Amino acid sequence: MKRKRIWNNTAAGLTATMLAGLLLLSPSELPAHAADAQTGALPVASSDTTPKQGATAVTKEFRIVTLGDSITVGYEPKMTTMPYGYVERLQEQGLLHGRTQVDNFGIAGLQTSGLKNFTDAIKENKALTAEAIQPNLPDPRASEIGANMTAIRDRVGKADLIAMTIGGNDVSELLGTANTLSDQELQEKAKELLTTYTTNVTAIINDIHAINPSARIVIADQYQPMPEVAGKALYTKLMQTSESFTQTIDGIAAQFTAQGVDVKVAHVAKEFVGGEGTMTHMIKDRDFHPNQLGYAAIAEVFAKTIWGDYTKLSAPEAGQPMNIIVSGTMLNTPYKPIIRNGKNFVAIQDIVNAVGAKTVWDNKTSTATITYGDRKVAVKMGAKSVIVNGAAVAVDTPAFLNKVGKESKTYVPVAMVAEGLGFDVQYVAKLKTVFVNP
Repeated sequence: MKRKRIWNNTAAGLTATMLAGLLLLSPSELPAHAADAQTGALPVASSDTTPKQGATAVTKEFRIVTLGDSITVGYEPKMTTMPYGYVERLQEQGLLHGRTQVDNFGIAGLQTSGLKNFTDAIKENKALTAEAIQPNLPDPRASEIGANMTAIRDRVGKADLIAMTIGGNDVSELLGTANTLSDQELQEKAKELLTTYTTNVTAIINDIHAINPSARIVIADQYQPMPEVAGKALYTKLMQTSESFTQTIDGIAAQFTAQGVDVKVAHVAKEFVGGEGTMTHMIKDRDFHPNQLGYAAIAEVFAKTIWGDYTKLSAPEAGQPMNIIVSGTMLNTPYKPIIRNGKNFVAIQDIVNAVGAKTVWDNKTSTATITYGDRKVAVKMGAKSVIVNGAAVAVDTPAFLNKVGKESKTYVPVAMVAEGLGFDVQYVAKLKTVFVNP
């Protein structure tokens, strides 16, 4: 009974008061697009896939929609900042491969029945109240998300990938009762829960496929959060249940694959085996949610399932210049980025070489002209504007000459120049990193 009470308190810990804090925080700590979805507000539809004026073409962005429960939200107990969960990391991995947009419609406390109600409504383009999604949801954003179904349907319909975490709240009661049940009773209870899970997840995938037949769907299995220190017998029982969960979702995915539907399983459960105490908040806070180690592990599994690889990213040390990643490659030269007046500047030749553009220096006018395709950006030393395809665009801090060793290099505002050339520029404050993609 004690363990059951602990688990119920943990679930109840996702209170409206705690989650409401997410709505009061500035979204500037999140990458573009993801910040809007996390606060519950739907971002304006991106036009990045449409060639801009004066450009011959713009690379199509990879669109990701994430659905699911509090793990999709990125929840952690006692959180005081915007979430930094697997979804945010997934966007970073996407940016390493090219332009990426992520819309996160995760809802804390969601069960498979609630997600089924949600995807049914998306399919029918029907607004829902929080209670209609699922009774007694602890997430204060649920009503706003449910009211924006037309916009969500548009995002799902245009997505290249739908990523989901769901099911933990369906089987959570087993954490509190497994130790009091016989092996047969536990098997029967698990079978009952997994039957419901199978019915709902099958309906969810059918809904998504009906809305967007070409989207890849990646769904996670469910890790077991209770560490072995809680008792070897209990641990063994819970691990067996977790394995049944994985077998179930694998079976669902196999059936859809046989029907020609692109469904993959992100096998996150195995990454937590033996590390439950260090990858979740179970020991310190008696909470099953992943900590930062756990969310990083989930993101890695998703990334490898989607792209076949994963790159570990980290912020530069304090006092060091920000990272600049161009087309998936770190800009690493002796001419380090510089911050002036809150703007990031890079040596012009470095950015030109990284993107494969061309530059011409006019000594008479002290102007560097960068050309990429049919786009042209002219940067004059000390000028309060740059010329983008013939039009002047004001800059807060002009380009300048910066001495590095015995050389003087022309430094330009990275965002202005990259965007002027038609590139996508996204800044991730958590990593102190700018991602630039053609």
